[in-house]
Amino acid sequence: MIGLGPHPSDLGLAQARALVRRAVDKAEQLGLRGAIAVVGASGALLTASRMDAGGPGGMTRARSKAWISATQQIPSAEHLHRMTTIAPPVTAGFAAASPEALFPGAGGLPITVDGVVVAGIAASGATVSPFLPADVDPRVVSADGRPANPEDLLIAYALAIPYAGQHGDDGKRWEQRFGDLVVDPADSLGMAPAPAASRQAQLDWATALSDAALAAAARVGARVAVAVVDRGGDPIQQDLMDGAPVGGVAIAQAVAGAAALFDCDSGGLGRRFGWAEAVAELVTAPVLGLPGGLPVRVAGRGAGRVVGRGAGRVVAGLGVGGADLTLCHEIAAAALTALDDQAALDDQAAT
Repeated sequence: MIGLGPHPSDLGLAQARALVRRAVDKAEQLGLRGAIAVVGASGALLTASRMDAGGPGGMTRARSKAWISATQQIPSAEHLHRMTTIAPPVTAGFAAASPEALFPGAGGLPITVDGVVVAGIAASGATVSPFLPADVDPRVVSADGRPANPEDLLIAYALAIPYAGQHGDDGKRWEQRFGDLVVDPADSLGMAPAPAASRQAQLDWATALSDAALAAAARVGARVAVAVVDRGGDPIQQDLMDGAPVGGVAIAQAVAGAAALFDCDSGGLGRRFGWAEAVAELVTAPVLGLPGGLPVRVAGRGAGRVVGRGAGRVVAGLGVGGADLTLCHEIAAAALTALDDQAALDDQAAT
């Protein structure tokens, strides 16, 4: 891990976010939709983004593979190989001791600085996989003249490292799709520069909302985790400030889920339903009835415009965790106020 003395730290949030953004750029170029997660060597989620139409569940799978790569300090493909070759009692024991490794799929890679693993990165989701998309240009899934697959391409591109397939079957998939076609290395586009992603309206909005919460926390000297989830409680954007309590990640997601799923301030879940814990057991997404989560609504007809705390239908939940509960609520409220103010400015500019 990065740091001085006996207390090193994980990869910084700014660096982790930059890696995820590069992965999103490449994924959009490849026509993929999914989620990318970066987990620190401590096992803490540092940042994660779900692309538009990326589908629920992808972030959980990406996070699991990134956790394996970060904490076991090996590609998740190697971990998968070990888990399928060792004695079943050992595999079962590992799974019981490491619930974060619930999806031991291939594709996750460790991130190193000066030869030391500081994090792991992985992707998964609706169309993020090693399978070749229909009608894909063979040059796009070729790296240096060799067969490649989309999922491993976007991770290699994010890390700016030479492509190396992690799923072990690039050649077989290539032959099934393209036969004996050979692409000249000069014509390979798999690792070609990707333009900045421009078709991620929901992700861009969720990132801006998370940024507003991070800025509000910084103004009061707090270090927190932030989560923006969709109306079903699935994360769109998650961030952990440098030095923030790592447990805040779970709290932020759970209070955001409470707000989104039940259209109320998370701290009022118990007052609204009588027993917050019992309500939480009825849904799949994490839910916590403590302050820090607020619903985000759309105002107006049709698609409308996204506002913060005004009237309208719920489209998301914002959660803040890791600091004093009242302060977390205030930070979330300040972020939504900033969203309202920006929406008002946008309306003025449009008239």
